[in-house]
Amino acid sequence: MSLGIERPDWVLAQPPSARGSVYAVTCDNVSAAAGRVSFVLGLRGPCSSVDTACSSALSALHGGAHAVRGGECGVALTLAVSLKLVPHGTLGAASAGMLSVDGRCKTLDVRANGYVRSEGAGAAVVWPEVRGGGVVERLAGSAVRQDGRSASLTAPNGSAQRTLLHVALGRVALGRAEVDVLEAHGTGTALGDPTEAGSLGAVHGQSSSRQTVPAVGASKASVGHSEAASGQVGLLRALGLLEAAETAGNSQLRVLNPLVGERLGGSSSSFLLPTQEGAGHAPRAQRVGGVSSFGYSGTIGHAVLQRAGADVTLASVAPPALR
Repeated sequence: MSLGIERPDWVLAQPPSARGSVYAVTCDNVSAAAGRVSFVLGLRGPCSSVDTACSSALSALHGGAHAVRGGECGVALTLAVSLKLVPHGTLGAASAGMLSVDGRCKTLDVRANGYVRSEGAGAAVVWPEVRGGGVVERLAGSAVRQDGRSASLTAPNGSAQRTLLHVALGRVALGRAEVDVLEAHGTGTALGDPTEAGSLGAVHGQSSSRQTVPAVGASKASVGHSEAASGQVGLLRALGLLEAAETAGNSQLRVLNPLVGERLGGSSSSFLLPTQEGAGHAPRAQRVGGVSSFGYSGTIGHAVLQRAGADVTLASVAPPALR
């Protein structure tokens, strides 16, 4: 099993008198979180807690899928969790100017002024083949990379993001023109959204072989940024859209950020950016989705999903009503 998790707020929330207990000693680091799940469930395969900040969930998924493909385990349980139990992280993010003053992640919108922290938890089971036949969603491929050197530790790197998308697509028998659902990282920041839009435009933009227009959205506009668990939330949203063959609206999108529009191709953009009212059913032909998750540590991840019937398959908890 593989668990995406970061800052152990539970430890900081305990009074000093409780920190010397046996339970506290075995729970004051993130490694024990994955170990305890394996202990309770009796799992004996590879077990790790993954902390790559906001990309922890997809990093954990990538590791679990790699273990299944490599034969280290027959089935992988991948999870992610983020609980905000103490104010330290929120105060630090606010002092750095990262948070939205009105408490909304206005992804892709001209009003974007930061993100809002939220909690989240989710799980997905990864197995190597379709069981029982039928049409299912599969994890076609994934990639995890690093920003490397950029303007600062937390600043996004558009070039690294483009490479990440190319690497993820290169590991599957799918072309960029076949992707028609894109779950963006989309925190709703003045720097992050245009940078990510530029990467999406460069990789998934104009293509003579494209038959569908990819819809771009982000769960954070509906439920906030759950940080370590955000990739899992985005994954579940994308899986839900693929299963329902729907295009979800971007709940905070009113007026498109001009920089986002320009980097997606301007007036000739080949992307669908539906508002809440613009959501609806999409063609049921080829259904392929991409999910991005970028950590402020610089570790970035992308997963490619396909509604098909082979390879590494995902069985997921049903996502909440994010639309």
